[in-house]
Amino acid sequence: MAFSKILTASNFLSQPRCGFLRFFSSWMTPPPTSHCHDPILTTISEAIKVFPTTPLDSSLKRILPSLTPNHLIDLINLNPYSLSPPSLLSFFKWLSSQHHFRLSIHSYCTVVHFLCANKMLADAHSLLQFVVSRKGKNSASSVFASVLEARGTHQSNSVFSVLMDAYTDSAFFSDAIQCFRLVRKHNLQTPFHSCGYLFDRLVKLNLTDPAWAFYEEILDCGYPPDVCKFNVLMNKLCKEHKMNDAQKVFDEIPKRGLRPTVVSFNTLINGYCKSGNLEEGFRLKRFMMENNIFPDVFTYSALINGLCKEGLLDDANKLFMEMSEGGLVPNDVTFTTLINGHCANGRADLGVEIYQQMLRKGVKPDLITFNTLINGLCKVGYLRETNKLVVEMTQRGFKPDKFTYTMLIDGHCKEGDLGSALEIKKVMVEKGIELDNVAFTALISGLCREGEVSDAERTLREMAEAGIKPDDATYTMVIHGFCKKGDVKMGFRLLDEMRRDSHFPGVVTYNVILNGLCKKGQMKNADMLLDAMLNLGVVPDDITYNILLEGHCKNGKREDFDKLRSEKGLVQDYASYTSLIQDFRSKEREKR
Repeated sequence: MAFSKILTASNFLSQPRCGFLRFFSSWMTPPPTSHCHDPILTTISEAIKVFPTTPLDSSLKRILPSLTPNHLIDLINLNPYSLSPPSLLSFFKWLSSQHHFRLSIHSYCTVVHFLCANKMLADAHSLLQFVVSRKGKNSASSVFASVLEARGTHQSNSVFSVLMDAYTDSAFFSDAIQCFRLVRKHNLQTPFHSCGYLFDRLVKLNLTDPAWAFYEEILDCGYPPDVCKFNVLMNKLCKEHKMNDAQKVFDEIPKRGLRPTVVSFNTLINGYCKSGNLEEGFRLKRFMMENNIFPDVFTYSALINGLCKEGLLDDANKLFMEMSEGGLVPNDVTFTTLINGHCANGRADLGVEIYQQMLRKGVKPDLITFNTLINGLCKVGYLRETNKLVVEMTQRGFKPDKFTYTMLIDGHCKEGDLGSALEIKKVMVEKGIELDNVAFTALISGLCREGEVSDAERTLREMAEAGIKPDDATYTMVIHGFCKKGDVKMGFRLLDEMRRDSHFPGVVTYNVILNGLCKKGQMKNADMLLDAMLNLGVVPDDITYNILLEGHCKNGKREDFDKLRSEKGLVQDYASYTSLIQDFRSKEREKR
């Protein structure tokens, strides 16, 4: 099998029949180097010169049993016939595919040196990555020593860079770092490009702590500092809510002779605002202005977003005005942030005003802007304005998405407009948009509110069939709907279904069924359910006992009604309740 196929990235490791794969595990120690006038070298060289006209299998068949890894090493290092690098690589590929030929680690490393010296870095990388894959983790010291030992007539500093990249691409990051340290230890040229590549991989994989430690180490070794790398690392740390570490990275920028950019400040300001530390965010804004770095739209947007999340809308509006008066034009993100702040605080009307201002300034809203405003309007019940906005949204070329439809369903259900909600659901199904947990729950809630409990139960089944597990609250809504209609039996069925589906119904669910039993006068069943609750570890609350006392009041003797009613709100545990009911029942028996 051709070694060229093995060197490709996609199937390099998937050739189990290759000679060098089969025998790689038993690395051979090479014998002493043979002379350059070895007749075998001459035969090999002659065969390579006439290849591919004459296949190597036929021209070297006679001497193949006599070939050793050392012949390959001599051929590469001495190259008595000045063969071209590609032709020597072809010979290596052919030799490695011979089933009965064993390559040594020394021969692999010799070929790697040769490839690097001839700028064939991709082939060298593939070969070293194979070596690394066979050696595994924690092999950097031994492989590095083999590469160092194999330096012959072909020497290139890039070989250690390629080795470091091979470990990085294999995700053996500690080995890659060890390679860097070994290069430093042997006073070799530091592979800064590979250092940057390793740092980028660590950051990309969110390994921020080792990335920062490694970056500091290579900076101390002369790696040229780059403010962009500081910014990227800060951004990752901010997203992980490691604000103290992000601040340390920021503080390191001037220590390395660099000047923080507006992106540096914005990254840290945004991190502080999202973590709720507005004081630090505004301190950084003042600090950047003192250093003649002027806040941009992103700076203000981050601060405005932080103020809105804290409900400080007056301050957010003032900052928005400061931004506009300073000559900065708010973008769609800034406007949407402010709209969301007002809507989240129940002031959808102010959100609409900001939206109108946005249009007057020529800033085009996007789908997020429309969804933010639609959500705010639905929450306060402004359905007419919502429907107008949906029309405007489509006229501007935006199609309602899953989030849009879900908000509309929820809004219409909460306002009792079940018909419109069901029509929207129909549109979603026609468009192939799957309903989510919020949409199903809103529909179930609306149906239960309108007394359509059978439809609510069917929707519950649809929800489960769609792969969405209803939560306890959703089940309880449907149980309440059936109990309210007097169908306590169906309530019990759903309770049993909850248990079978690994739910653990709480006191609220049991209270709903208890209330249904009491309203039907089934006090014996109610007391039995109370006992079942206690056996299952569900602790009754004061509402539980009030429901039961109300049931006994309504289903007991008229003269005892006032006594039991006066106890409501005072009975808060099982012992008090049973004592009161037993007293009530014994007096009833005495009267008989």
